[in-house]
Amino acid sequence: MFSLISSRTAGRSRTSATAVAALGTIVALAAPAGLAHAATSDTAPVAARSTGASTAGTTKAAAPAAWAAGTRAYLVITAPGGTSAVTGSVATKGGSVFATYDAIGVIVAHSTSTTFASSMRTVTGVQQVGATRTSDVPADAYSPALPANPSQSSTTLTESNRWDMTQIKADQAWAVTTGSTSVKVGVLDTGVDDQHQDIAPNFNAADSASCAYGKADTRAGAWRDVDTHGTHVAGTIAAAKNGKGVIGVAPGVKISSVRIAEPGSTLFFAENTICGFMWAGDHGFKVTNNSYYTDPWQFNCPDNLDQAAIIEGVRRAQEYAEGKGSLQVAAAGNSNYDLANKTTDSESPNDSTPVTRTITNACIDIPTELPGVVTVAAQGNGGAKASYSNFGNGVIDIAAPGGDGSSGVYSTLPGGKYGNLSGTSMASPHVAGVAALIASVNPSFTPAQIRDQLGVQATDRACPSDTRCKGTTTKNGFFGEGAVDALKAVGGSTPPPGKYFENLTDVTVPDNTTVESPITVSGVTGNAPATLKVGVDVKHTYIGDLKVDLVAPDGSVYTLHNRTGSGTDNILQTYTVNASSEVANGVWKLRVNDNATQDTGKIDAWNLTF
Repeated sequence: MFSLISSRTAGRSRTSATAVAALGTIVALAAPAGLAHAATSDTAPVAARSTGASTAGTTKAAAPAAWAAGTRAYLVITAPGGTSAVTGSVATKGGSVFATYDAIGVIVAHSTSTTFASSMRTVTGVQQVGATRTSDVPADAYSPALPANPSQSSTTLTESNRWDMTQIKADQAWAVTTGSTSVKVGVLDTGVDDQHQDIAPNFNAADSASCAYGKADTRAGAWRDVDTHGTHVAGTIAAAKNGKGVIGVAPGVKISSVRIAEPGSTLFFAENTICGFMWAGDHGFKVTNNSYYTDPWQFNCPDNLDQAAIIEGVRRAQEYAEGKGSLQVAAAGNSNYDLANKTTDSESPNDSTPVTRTITNACIDIPTELPGVVTVAAQGNGGAKASYSNFGNGVIDIAAPGGDGSSGVYSTLPGGKYGNLSGTSMASPHVAGVAALIASVNPSFTPAQIRDQLGVQATDRACPSDTRCKGTTTKNGFFGEGAVDALKAVGGSTPPPGKYFENLTDVTVPDNTTVESPITVSGVTGNAPATLKVGVDVKHTYIGDLKVDLVAPDGSVYTLHNRTGSGTDNILQTYTVNASSEVANGVWKLRVNDNATQDTGKIDAWNLTF
């Protein structure tokens, strides 16, 4: 079984309050409640909420006329197709119907009565009832404000082969496919900035909506980002291959935004997730990415009446989406927690006052631990388990780049910006992108077949010398079935590796100074290739100060980086250089020129692959 997550959005599953820096700056995310927790470096008023066209899975119901203090949300669960028999009882027991999903037998009800749940449990035809939160439903639920429409910045940054894309061989997979425009990928998250220069070409507004509060809102812009997390995730999946900024794993597919995070709290409550999965099934999403966990409980336990209803409601919605052809990919979480050996939960409920409670493996992180969901752990640059990533033998299905330490995942941010984030929230969209590529070359594949292809084609990674990692080389608790491999997943083959040379000696880069780091190449016949790979790791606090060149043995200069990126920290990427006119053997140099004062750094390492 595949399962998932990120820091609160990145793994727990999401990233929340974020300090968005200037173009390209690393963004530090405070893990918001509900998001798969990301690593420390890692959601015109209307009288009745717009619900859009009616769908097979959803029956709309008018919201109460006015909000009242003390309003709480509940899931009332019946047999599928049996909701109409009990909706009348909702009012008689002191509640109101906010939304109905008859195909799966789920009613979202609101009530200010403290006895509503217990009273509804006595109604004939009601199977389960559970509160979805320990805090009041916001008044915004009855007259939701549209998210801000950010002004857009342009960029002079050009696309390059980033470490995360080369690590999963996405850059090689693009020779087979960049993805089909007929493949829709749903980003269930904090929303997406659809006007971002790298997202707009692939954005599908017709199938985008907000599911905040548990009912679809299809007004234009309701899907926009109320944080930064969802826009970052969307860029990793399918940023356009347009010569600017970044390239997503599947730059030819279509992205739809289903905002399930509520504004202000950026929490992802069960009714929001249910709405999102039902929307995915009814709108033909081939894949969805879920970099969050369902708030307010990090783990939902079946022996608790409220949490049992949450498990059942979200499970049915996921099953509905999968039955309609949609594969769910989710982040495993960012708490460095063994999901196969659960003992305590000290983070729940995150919408009021968390308490420490004893739990067992019967308690599950949803949606990542639901049947059929692909659970994604995070790797750092180099492939090791990211320090924050959750793990668990039999729980983790696959691993992908999520960033760690100074190496974050670089992607899109609202307003035309870019930045680095780390977390399982960043790992999951890499897998969602590869799943979209698989669907592009195999349009008849079912979710189960895509899921199997991800696992079969993953590159095996054995456990390191860490006693927490259980299992075999082919399936273990840190990497699941291995590291995702985009090239193998789409049927491509890896070219034989070239000779590799590196220099790990640090070279200080002072202000207004030019320094060089040499590599002596020997044993290579003839000239360098037209695809010479130059791996650069320069630590510096303002890369806009830097010019970086590769100097060939005969003195020829190839510029790799020329004072772009403004205040972004660090250059950590692999460049491709056509050096076919150069004799391979000899002394090659990496030359770094600092052109300003105040910010300094060092050449940490660099390498050549022939």
